[in-house]
Amino acid sequence: MNNVVLIGRLTKDMADLRGSETKVGLFTIAVNRKYTNSQGKKEADFIQVKVFKKLAENCKKYLSKGSLVSVEASLQTGKFTRDGKDNYFMEVIADDVRFLDTRNRNNNSSNDEEGSSNNNDYDGDPFAGATEITPGNDWPF
Repeated sequence: MNNVVLIGRLTKDMADLRGSETKVGLFTIAVNRKYTNSQGKKEADFIQVKVFKKLAENCKKYLSKGSLVSVEASLQTGKFTRDGKDNYFMEVIADDVRFLDTRNRNNNSSNDEEGSSNNNDYDGDPFAGATEITPGNDWPF
C-alpha cells in the first residue's frame, strides 16, 4: 500500500500552474514533527506536494500562504539524467487536498472569531530561519 496523509500549512502562495490541458501545480506545506527538539521547540518538515488537473486549479484558486490543508497522497519515484549522471527523486502526488481553514484570507482583521483557528500548533513563525527548496524552470519531470 502506498498511502501518505499529511496535515500542514502552505509556506507560500502557489506558483502559476503549468501545462495547458493537464494542469500541474506545486506547493509546499510545513508539517510539525510530533516531538520537540532539545530546546523544547517544535520542528517542522517542509514537504513539496504535486497536484494535477481540477485539483490543481482549486488549490491555486482557494489556497494561500498559511492555509491549513490535509493531503492524501502517494509517493512516486523517478529518475532523470543530467550531465551524464543519473539522479533519483521522490515526489508526493496528491490524490485529495482538503481545505481545513475556513477563515477569509481577504479579511485581515484579528478580531474575526468565525474563521479563526485556535488549535494551531505553531508558536510564532514556524518558517523562521528555514530555506525552502524550489525547482527551477528546468523541471526534470
